[in-house]
Amino acid sequence: MDTLEAKHVVEAALLCAQEPLTLRDLTALFDGQLDGGAIQALLDELVREWEGRGVELISLASGWRFQSRAGISGMLERLHPEKPARYSRAAMETLAIIAYRQPVTRGDIEDIRGVTVSGPIIKQLEDRGWVEAIGTREAPGRPALYATTRQFLDDLGLARLDELPALQGPTGAEPAVDLLATLGDGQGALQLDGEPHPGQIDPNDLAEADPPASTDDTTSQSESTPQP
Repeated sequence: MDTLEAKHVVEAALLCAQEPLTLRDLTALFDGQLDGGAIQALLDELVREWEGRGVELISLASGWRFQSRAGISGMLERLHPEKPARYSRAAMETLAIIAYRQPVTRGDIEDIRGVTVSGPIIKQLEDRGWVEAIGTREAPGRPALYATTRQFLDDLGLARLDELPALQGPTGAEPAVDLLATLGDGQGALQLDGEPHPGQIDPNDLAEADPPASTDDTTSQSESTPQP
């Protein structure tokens, strides 16, 4: 098989795939005729060939995929105008803290936010595929340690955690508002082109305000269940 034909096979596979494809996936297309290095060279060529077009080829945490270029997805959404799910400010702040401070426990999140993190908020993020428990901390009660997933990076259009936008504000235990501002400033990966790609987190989908908080016997605040 010549190089041009191999490139066409890789291109077709990526365009038809429902999920990102890894180098191993693409290598399997050729039954041992091409190795990973050769496939990577073909991918690099395709990236260059699709530059300046309406669709681009990008590398994500879980593999390679084609997606609409920045500035176009907003118009494409007119074909499917359904309203995306909304996430409360509490949920987005929790997600931001996990993203920048992982691995963290619920107690760590509560220390930063200053309010109790309700179980449904963590479950909502787990159900969306953005966070997961990766172990437990050696501490009384062995609390679960939470971290973000590959799906989280894929939905942001990122390949690695170090591609997250730089934190705003002072270093150390930044207030949750600074973490939220970093994720929702419209300059970072959460809003690559002013409009989210399908699956992306959209800061505009935040609820206008947190659910009402209540006070328990220990005077700590408790969040209500977020509305999806």
